[in-house]
Amino acid sequence: MKKNVTLIVLTIFLTFNSLAQKKYFAEVYVVNGVEAYILNEPVRPYEIVYGKGQSINWSSYLTGGLINNSISTKVGKFIKGIVKKATKDNKQIDAVIYTSGKNVTAIKFTDEPTSETKQKATVHRLNGIPTYVMCEPYNEFRVAKSKKGGIKWKSAFTAGLINNSIEQDLMKFAKKYKKMYTKNQIDALYYTSGKSCDGIIFDNN
Repeated sequence: MKKNVTLIVLTIFLTFNSLAQKKYFAEVYVVNGVEAYILNEPVRPYEIVYGKGQSINWSSYLTGGLINNSISTKVGKFIKGIVKKATKDNKQIDAVIYTSGKNVTAIKFTDEPTSETKQKATVHRLNGIPTYVMCEPYNEFRVAKSKKGGIKWKSAFTAGLINNSIEQDLMKFAKKYKKMYTKNQIDALYYTSGKSCDGIIFDNN
């Protein structure tokens, strides 16, 4: 009897633990044929294609002084440049990973994808807030209501920022939303494209 109770408790614990982990799972977007892991980490094993363990400084692909460009534009321009380089070098890249600063790593996966792992990622936190960037949360969600309709890009930036890193861009939003997060008014940040970022609430809360 004790063994059965222990087994039931363990099963419940593992179920809740699995759901808790999936809460911060996401499916990333594909940009120019390459999976883009922006402030999140793929669940699949991989090896680095470029940099020999070192990241690639994206400024070498983002020339021309991008002023107040959106995050999605920056990602698109970088991936376009790195895909062109890979094609020229006759190398395969499956994805890029951005974690912080102005560095991006180009990778290829070392396993076969499944429906459970293809484009799947665990998201990072920014200023303590789970942040979904160019990816879709695993769980259903809704955008938190705001009288101002969300934070607009220009209001979150000072004028003339040139080649700002993605992390710097999003940190400005994370700081704006921090108070709402600490009051449990939002569960995470959600950015897809353009120049606005939403605070979201998961439906299962």
